[in-house]
Amino acid sequence: MSASTTTPSSARRLATPGALGLADLVAIFDDLQFTLKCCERLVAELAHPRVDPVLVEALWVSALNSYARCFRTGDRGMGLTVADVEATEVPGEVAEWHALLGRIRDFSLDGAVNPRETYSVGVSQSPDGAASGVVITSAARPLVDDVTVRQTGRLAFELSRLVDERIKEHQRKVFEAASKLTSVQLAALPAIEVTSQ
Repeated sequence: MSASTTTPSSARRLATPGALGLADLVAIFDDLQFTLKCCERLVAELAHPRVDPVLVEALWVSALNSYARCFRTGDRGMGLTVADVEATEVPGEVAEWHALLGRIRDFSLDGAVNPRETYSVGVSQSPDGAASGVVITSAARPLVDDVTVRQTGRLAFELSRLVDERIKEHQRKVFEAASKLTSVQLAALPAIEVTSQ
């Protein structure tokens, strides 16, 4: 929010609780957008006749991790809550879906077993019944499916809309407080470089 329509070349760092909370909200928004982009890439990858399981797992785990980070409470209490999930326009049992995503994330990142495959060890037998060798087998766990990815992306999109509204309101309050500072007070704040992208 600025009184001018031109992009400033410099600014002063605000360390007020409101400014720090706004920074937290923007970080949450970025994580939700990253989750959404991962889901979009996953939908495209899952549509291929030959799916790259490494890419699918990397994108899915990244999406889950970014999504989960949005729900950390943090020092300023800006993290999302289950109530926020329930307030979205996503139909169905969204609180249960949110909880399931958390369990999948925990299993994928912090689980005690390999999230891709299960392994078994056995012993082979010769025709006379004696042990003849060791056999190691594996069973691949299924990759994430298109419906799961789309539902997760929809939830991330709706949460992004909710956070965007919070950012606008927070930004307004931060600007109101900052506009009351004198030029001397502003000059005493640390400078930050502003670049346009």
